[in-house]
Amino acid sequence: MRMAAISTGVSPCLQYRHFSSTRFSFLVRAASSTASIPHQPPKTPLLSNHRIALEDKTSLIMKGYLEWSKDMMIADGGPPRWFSPLDCAPPTTIDNFSPLLLYLPGIDGLGIGLIKHHTRLARIFNMWCFHVPVTDRTPFSELVHLVETTVRSEHHRSPRRPIYLLGESFGGCLALAVAARNPHIDLALILANPATRLHESQLQNLIMLLEVLPEQLHPSMVKMLSVTTGVPARVAVTIPGSGHPLQQAVAELFRGDVAFSSYLSFEQENDEKETVIYRLKILKSAAAFVNSRLHAVKAQTLVLSSGKDHLIPSLEESEKLRRMLPNCEIRKFNNSGHVLLLEADFNLVTVITGANFYRRGRNLDFITDFVPPSTSEFDRVYQPYRWMEVAFNPVMISTLENGNVVRGLTGIPSEGPVLLVGYHMMLGLELVPLVSSLWYERKIVLRGIAHPLMFKRLREGMMPELSLYDDYRFMGAIPVSASNFYKLLSSKSHALLYPGGMREALHRKGEEYKLFWPEQSEFVRMAARFGAKIIPFGTVGEDDIGQMLLDYDDLMKIPFFKARIADLTGQVEKLRNDTEGEVSNQDVHLPIILPKVPGRFYFYFGKPIETEGKKEELKSREKAHELYLEVKSEVERCLDYLKEKREKDPYRNIMARLPYQATHGFDSQVPTFDL
Repeated sequence: MRMAAISTGVSPCLQYRHFSSTRFSFLVRAASSTASIPHQPPKTPLLSNHRIALEDKTSLIMKGYLEWSKDMMIADGGPPRWFSPLDCAPPTTIDNFSPLLLYLPGIDGLGIGLIKHHTRLARIFNMWCFHVPVTDRTPFSELVHLVETTVRSEHHRSPRRPIYLLGESFGGCLALAVAARNPHIDLALILANPATRLHESQLQNLIMLLEVLPEQLHPSMVKMLSVTTGVPARVAVTIPGSGHPLQQAVAELFRGDVAFSSYLSFEQENDEKETVIYRLKILKSAAAFVNSRLHAVKAQTLVLSSGKDHLIPSLEESEKLRRMLPNCEIRKFNNSGHVLLLEADFNLVTVITGANFYRRGRNLDFITDFVPPSTSEFDRVYQPYRWMEVAFNPVMISTLENGNVVRGLTGIPSEGPVLLVGYHMMLGLELVPLVSSLWYERKIVLRGIAHPLMFKRLREGMMPELSLYDDYRFMGAIPVSASNFYKLLSSKSHALLYPGGMREALHRKGEEYKLFWPEQSEFVRMAARFGAKIIPFGTVGEDDIGQMLLDYDDLMKIPFFKARIADLTGQVEKLRNDTEGEVSNQDVHLPIILPKVPGRFYFYFGKPIETEGKKEELKSREKAHELYLEVKSEVERCLDYLKEKREKDPYRNIMARLPYQATHGFDSQVPTFDL
């Protein structure tokens, strides 16, 4: 491995120094100006003999982390430096198109805390990692200057691209400090349990404990402290049970002591103690530095906070940062510990993309900045919804271009642009089965055109956190707008459109399977402009899983619910203000529904309607409206077909399906009616 370095406090007369270890070869260049900052750090091989799905192999991850930590901790006398671990990443993807991500590590300074995520991050970022050698004593202010110099240099090279600063714990302080000093640069901050609240943390108590312990007890306490400071390394653990917070913190530290003891790289306990105490002091100064400058941070920020962080009050700190920073969102991981990035079930790329936090330019483009999911990423996101597959066991029927009706989704064209237009079931319950079936059966990413409430709030209130919709955004949902619709079809995507929108998804009693479409066409001419195939579809089954007790009309008669509906509606952007008819009723509410023993969902996709070659013809409002009514009529026909056919399904009720699934497996396709 070769590392290019940014150094500080090193004689400018010393041009190069070379250090070797059993696994690495470090090339350290002394620096006295910004010219020494590498335009691209040398690629560093990461477990080159074990490239097989490292993020899914926890034992390999931790083994690699420990071994790499051991080598990285060898005292080479070098200064802080940048390195890139992405020798296996596609150069065109990283160097030419993707934004730069600078990883700023925790108090360990090793720079390898993203080992679990390197391969996936390589798909979307040009990534550099900051390494501060164990024996380095660079003050916090100079570390800020080093990172800042790199940020300014890279911004000068690519002023239209954002620079991501991913700061973990101590690195979060470093990222905030750089952002506070450079408000004119387009920075995107990702802060994982930032250590900006050290004065209220259990770590502060441990520091005080170390200072008053008798000398003979220093080695044991230092070894425990070293686990959390990263000297020699650290690992995420979850402490079961309850107890005194300080006891939990000590337990968390002590739990890793045996595993890491063989990796201690200091020859003398005094050196070890000196390093740990120094790192804790620099953490204290970093927190103080940043807290006095938070008002100056203007950067877009995403805070990742753990609910079982026994070292720092991360949940409380994330809320404080959201209040203080002008453009800040938080994502909470209630069952995670302090070292979130190393936990086996945590996927950083999924979190970033689900939060719509990934962009290649100054502004987010929902089309060009979309990152298609990998199979493993989709599986992980879909896992919490698999119960729907068992409970509702959806039946999929599609129509081929020759008019033949077949089971499955063969009738959906593989090549876009394709526009699926259909009925929106109560609360959008059909979305998960629809999107997942297209993915697993056809490997098609269906991008839904969604209500703005999934993307932003006009003000604070009783609406749920935006994180509730992360999975939908991860799967490709975009906010409804003419420009987004245009871009989606121009990119030859598979788009999902519900003309009935929220009014259809929040219908009243007795309005099941009734369409609430606008009087005028909204999509036909746009589809014709790009020659998109329009596929009308219907879906039924909502009345087999629940009975509506109180609908919108009922709730508006109750003062408490009426006030709540007004509050919810005021928090989101209202659509179709200029539209006449029921479709313009966009009040946000949650009807009261009594669950039933689950029935079954049915999907019927009609014959694709061609618009290619009809661009000029459909410029006529009359012709476009005729096609619009044809699509609407076909959706209604699909609904009527399904309502009639499901009466002949012997497995319509879950009680009939369960014996079949128990015998044939829950992943088997349960029979249904004859076509």
